[in-house]
Amino acid sequence: MNWLPDMQWARAGGLAVLGGAISYLYCRWRECLRRNAAESSQQDVLAAARREAESVLREARLAASEEAVKGRERIEVALAGQRRELDELQQRLTRRERLVSQQLEGLLSQEQGLREQQAELQRAKASLAASQAEAESLLRQRREQLQKLAHLPEAEARAQLLKELEQEALRDASDLSRRLVEQAKTKAEPEARRILALAIQRYAGEHTFETTTATVALSGDEIKGRIIGRDGRNIRAFEAATGVTVLIDDTPNAVVLSGFEPVRREIARQAMERLIQDGRIHPSRIQEVVAKVTAEMDRTIVRAGEEAVLKVGLPPLPTGLVQALGRLRFRHSFAQNLLDHSVEVAQLAGLLAAELGADVAAAKRAGLLHDIGKGVNQEVEGSHALIGAELIKGHGESAEVVNGVAAHHDEVAHTGLLGVLVSAADAISASRPGARSESMTTYLKRLENLEQIGMSFPGVAKCYAVQAGRELRVIVQPDKIKDEQAYLLARDIARKVEEQLQYSGQIRVTVVRETCCVEFAK
Repeated sequence: MNWLPDMQWARAGGLAVLGGAISYLYCRWRECLRRNAAESSQQDVLAAARREAESVLREARLAASEEAVKGRERIEVALAGQRRELDELQQRLTRRERLVSQQLEGLLSQEQGLREQQAELQRAKASLAASQAEAESLLRQRREQLQKLAHLPEAEARAQLLKELEQEALRDASDLSRRLVEQAKTKAEPEARRILALAIQRYAGEHTFETTTATVALSGDEIKGRIIGRDGRNIRAFEAATGVTVLIDDTPNAVVLSGFEPVRREIARQAMERLIQDGRIHPSRIQEVVAKVTAEMDRTIVRAGEEAVLKVGLPPLPTGLVQALGRLRFRHSFAQNLLDHSVEVAQLAGLLAAELGADVAAAKRAGLLHDIGKGVNQEVEGSHALIGAELIKGHGESAEVVNGVAAHHDEVAHTGLLGVLVSAADAISASRPGARSESMTTYLKRLENLEQIGMSFPGVAKCYAVQAGRELRVIVQPDKIKDEQAYLLARDIARKVEEQLQYSGQIRVTVVRETCCVEFAK
């Protein structure tokens, strides 16, 4: 029976071994499960990481592609701008090169023209000398023939000889008179130019412009309703009190006052500004403000006249003349303020009188008052020169000053030097660059009238108004107009221009007579 325990121990040992093997196998199985789970988790993580990396890579590629597109667009825009700049620069360079070429061609053509003119003058000089020699030869032959004609009656021979001598004397007298006139011009023009240049250089005035409207700025469009008033009563009261037209349109923050009487327009402008600033706009307030501004305007006119007299350096003038002179502050002529123009003419007349040794004070007085007739109301009929002369004569001005004012437009005869000085100073002030301006239509019409006057004379081939209408260049037909007639034609055209046109300054008339001979060599 001893083998039973041994068998039990053997069975127990086998069970233990079997249990250990099962435990080992179970552990290995668990380990395999954990390893498989880890590997599966790792593969999932790798797959997720790969997917995330691919997503990031796609987003990066998209962002890079968008950035590249934007960068390409920016580069294309910059390149387009550079190409435009280069095109504009190329166009400017092309225009400049074309302009330089045109100027060079013009200079070459002018040089060629000058050479041709010089050659033509040489040929004309030689032809003239030959013609004079031939004329002298013919005259000697004629005299010899007359001496040989002894069978003619003595009275007839004497008459023929006297006729020839008369024609020769007339020709010599014409040449002498032309030579004297040219010599006088040669001596007088430099002296006159020197005196005028000194006067112009010593004085410089401001440039002003003309307007028939005044604009009043508004703080907002809501004030326009208050200016109009209920049923338009405020605007009607304002127009009745000031005599100007109030224009309220779609212009933002502005109201326009229109009127041809400058003093009333200025009163209306100041009254409107005060009403807008005060805020109380109704008919009674409008009448009160307009009356107040009108009284102040009278004082302003007197002050402007006194300042003009003081600026010129003259003693005080009578109150009536000061008021008429001050009204010129608000009047304009051809875009030039009349009071500034009068002060300028007074200064220039004084400078011219000083150069000529005349009475400077009288010249300034006549120059300052020369346009005072324009400050008188339109109810007085007549030209402003004669009206101004009557006005200053009634205030005790001297006869010399009165004649200077009345004669500055040659409407009456000059009895002294003042009228000439005032006329010259008036022309200088009106014709200096920038003093007056005119519209393009008026400018073209003046040039057209100037050319028509030149073409109205017989023998004229072409007319050109050059230098902005300051010179009329007349080309005549050489077979119809001789040299002596060309000189007279220039004077006739100048007189007709003076009679039919109104202009400031002077217009130079140049008559050109030339003979152009063409022949072909075959």
